[in-house]
Amino acid sequence: MVLASEITPTVELIGITKAYPGVVANSDIHLTLLPGEVHSLLGENGAGKSTLIGILSGMVQPDAGEIRINGKTVRIHSPRDALERGIGTVYQHSLLVPTLTVLDNLLLGVDQGWKLGREMAMARLHELATLLDVEIDPSSIVGDLALGQRQQVEIVRALWRGEGVLILDEPTSMLTPQGAEKLVQVVRRLVSKGLAVVFITHKLSEALDLGDRVTVLRRGKIVGEVTPDELHNKSRLQVTDEVLKMIFGEKSDASQGTSATQLSDTAGETFRVDHVSVKGDGPHPVLDEVSFALKRGEILGIAGIDGNGQKELAEVLAGQRRVDNGEIILEDLSIQHLSIAARQAKGLRYVTDDRHGEGMVGPLSIALNVVLKRVGEAPFWRWSFVRHGAIREFARKLINDHDVRTPHEEVAISTLSGGNMQKVILARELALAPQVVVYNKPTYGLDARTTAIVLARIADQARAGVTTVFISTELSEIVAICHRVAVMYRGQLSEPISVRPGIELQLGALMTGSTAV
Repeated sequence: MVLASEITPTVELIGITKAYPGVVANSDIHLTLLPGEVHSLLGENGAGKSTLIGILSGMVQPDAGEIRINGKTVRIHSPRDALERGIGTVYQHSLLVPTLTVLDNLLLGVDQGWKLGREMAMARLHELATLLDVEIDPSSIVGDLALGQRQQVEIVRALWRGEGVLILDEPTSMLTPQGAEKLVQVVRRLVSKGLAVVFITHKLSEALDLGDRVTVLRRGKIVGEVTPDELHNKSRLQVTDEVLKMIFGEKSDASQGTSATQLSDTAGETFRVDHVSVKGDGPHPVLDEVSFALKRGEILGIAGIDGNGQKELAEVLAGQRRVDNGEIILEDLSIQHLSIAARQAKGLRYVTDDRHGEGMVGPLSIALNVVLKRVGEAPFWRWSFVRHGAIREFARKLINDHDVRTPHEEVAISTLSGGNMQKVILARELALAPQVVVYNKPTYGLDARTTAIVLARIADQARAGVTTVFISTELSEIVAICHRVAVMYRGQLSEPISVRPGIELQLGALMTGSTAV
């Protein structure tokens, strides 16, 4: 048996340090990636995972430290340089061009002539598809592929110039359970061929199921590691407890108070959707006769596999998409013809799933982002003049109340971690005295601790009388905080059912189109 100490590491990071103004993102990081091993990387948002992977993939240059590939010290100058050295990354957000074919996407950046490049690309695609044990049609338009198929193309692209290290950043966040299982099979096949895989996830169960080794980062430093021997010889409960202590440093009470409270029988109806339909580009509507009614303080969960109309429903409720038929009623007022601003004035808030493209303006400061929806309003504006002091004071209060990790309120919001961006967006919406809040996957991409904090805030506001539509692909979250659950399937919404023990099987059946209850 060959000991790990006798194996030449594929990659070694030695004393890696990277600082930004006011924040040390990575501090003296030592990380070893071995061939034939899945190395799970865990840590809450802002722990330094993205910076570390940015350094390894050539997108970020370290301030100090050394990188060794196959025992030789190197400097990774760019993402292309990383690819040439056999280090490929599949990012959380796709880098493929949706209007191009699979083959054309893979040819982007190839230096050979057009004909020679296509011939070589076809051969390389066949080689990698065989390695992954998947079928990939080179002539398919990427935008027409299912998410799992696109991810397979992303993996092929990451391995295109060499097969040394594959970095997977939150790879299952948008996949169905079937797609996630296929990914696991692909990863296992790759490590059996000697690749080193870095698996970044916020889901502890995934990290332990797939990882051969687990490393935990907290506030820019490595705080612990679970070795292959420990994973095999300790109980799952023991390992889970140890990793949670590494991630959080101390026992967190963030998950307390997330369960839904009993609704009062006398609570009045405050929000109703009646037979709402929205036409699609094809023959079938994207929303088909959707109806539900909510009491004050009720949380309705809407489950379903992505792409079944959830996003369209959220946009219709928020006023971003036109209703073709039906009615939306808020406090006895029909609002389906009102603008976004008019709905907000009536107390309806929307937290989008697209925090980068829709939820914020990246180059602007945190302070300006928290008042984006209050431009011209007092106390932040007076006689058309901006009151910067009032804006900064308001931002500092929200930062403190919502535990946003940032040096100060004038930092560009795009420099924050995903979890801290989401905290800012939530803080902004909840500061506007909401009556009804529509959440579309509010915990997407968040670590366990931040997820628990977000769920607790949603439950707290419901207890205070805020009515909530909670759209999520995570059944565990829906069951944890919702009073009732409905399932979206092909644009239709099932009859809401009350949350009870064992409801997951029933919801799973509805999510796949079964009418059995």
